Amino acid sequence: MPSGAEQVDWSAVRFLLIDMDGVLFRGSRRLEGADGLLPWLERGGIEYRLLTNNSTASPERNAEMLAAMGIRAPVGSIFTSSLATAMDLTESGTRGPVYVIGEAGLHQALTEAGMEISTAAEGVTAVVAGLDRGVTYDRLRTACLALESGAEFVATNADTSLPVEEGLAPGAGALQAAITATTGIRPRVIGKPQPRMLELAMAAMGAEVEQTAMLGDRLDTDIAAAAALDMTALLVLTGVSTRVDIAGSPAKPTAVFEDLPELMRAWEAALR
Repeated sequence: MPSGAEQVDWSAVRFLLIDMDGVLFRGSRRLEGADGLLPWLERGGIEYRLLTNNSTASPERNAEMLAAMGIRAPVGSIFTSSLATAMDLTESGTRGPVYVIGEAGLHQALTEAGMEISTAAEGVTAVVAGLDRGVTYDRLRTACLALESGAEFVATNADTSLPVEEGLAPGAGALQAAITATTGIRPRVIGKPQPRMLELAMAAMGAEVEQTAMLGDRLDTDIAAAAALDMTALLVLTGVSTRVDIAGSPAKPTAVFEDLPELMRAWEAALR
């Protein structure tokens, strides 16, 4: 049974931020109700953005991946940490050149935002770091030299590990840690659990925090980011966090649901 659903002012929620992995799918498996959630929100006039800390893939690639699982999401609804980082840099007046530790999704987002991407340390205004599975010692060295020369250090996300079939592999935060260990400089992080990504997603929709809820499966990222903004936080137990974890978490969800069908039923019942 849902807990805390009565604490949510459902009639005030006009915008929904939705984490993807653990909410819509796990691995390559679509979760129950995920194929119906987005059409259901559209019928109810709820605007949404699908959030992911993963900086490696473009919104187009994410949409293709979801479509392969039977989840039809408009490309414009997908909000990656790469897009958020490019938006943040643009708002702060950074035009480049920037040095990038990252893959295609991050390069595309920065380029489309008008950023010049450098291959050298000289004259760089910011080092932008995400997950980069092809990183080399020379590229880490260049990033360090750019920071030592005064460049800003910005991270798409700080996830230290990346789940793979065999276990855990180094994530974006592990690469950033190597740079910090060398330079002593810590990055400004855009992705969850920092609230900046949520703020930018809301700005893209023209939403205010009082009208918005965050739907996620992780207390330490999704719910923590929402809590930092005093935003309604909806936890589904289809991913990482469990009911037992809630007691020990500093960030508490507003309401907890077993899965997406239970969430939709509770939302519908409250609005009747």
